[in-house]
Amino acid sequence: MSILHTVNKSPFEKNSLESCLRYAKNGSAVLLIEDGIYAALAGTTFENTVATAMSELDFYCLAPDMKARGFSSSSMIDGIKLVDYAGFVDLTVEYEKVQAWL
Repeated sequence: MSILHTVNKSPFEKNSLESCLRYAKNGSAVLLIEDGIYAALAGTTFENTVATAMSELDFYCLAPDMKARGFSSSSMIDGIKLVDYAGFVDLTVEYEKVQAWL
């Protein structure tokens, strides 16, 4: 079963991303939203964790949340795809289930 995992907490404050990655299966996706977008930033302590997970999972980041926090696509880890709200909706339809990690 393909699952879209949403992470809305900063990996610097909560372990939501780590929990998500522990349970996410090959072929699923992770959408970073709200403060979860901090996991998408290049040059952080989480870059290697995310880059490694990208070998089995697709990663997306909500562009409006990135912009609201003052970041652009040039700040992101290579390979993470930016989506807008319509793209978020498309992802919820594409995957069989949505799992929120709070």
